[in-house]
Amino acid sequence: MSHRKFEAPRHGSLGFLPRKRTRRHRGRIRSFPRDDASKDCHLTAFCGYKAGMTHIVRDVERPGSKVHKKEVVEAVTILETPPMVAVGVVGYVQTPSGMKSLCTVWAEHLSEEVKRRFYKNWYKSKKKAFTKYAKAASA
Repeated sequence: MSHRKFEAPRHGSLGFLPRKRTRRHRGRIRSFPRDDASKDCHLTAFCGYKAGMTHIVRDVERPGSKVHKKEVVEAVTILETPPMVAVGVVGYVQTPSGMKSLCTVWAEHLSEEVKRRFYKNWYKSKKKAFTKYAKAASA
């Protein structure tokens, strides 16, 4: 077996290790924009997935540039944003150490599609998710 005669810096970032398929394909939102109390209640984040990349041809409108009024080819990312369904609302309260969740209110009737997401194996499960919550909400 051959080996390197002299030292050399490593190739590639260790941040991408281990190189294997992820357990959960749904991403997570790591940061939210600052909340403006003067605005009405609104959606602050939306989940999307990187589906791939392609290229486009577009006209550049940049006076003074060499490519002004010319066509250029640029790389673009394709984001897939599947339809989202709101199944609950979380209320937050301001504390000296930051925002803390006060309470969570779930929808009264959750579809089977939503309940499937809470199980690793829906086929073998007893399908009891949210039965106690629905019973308490109806009483």
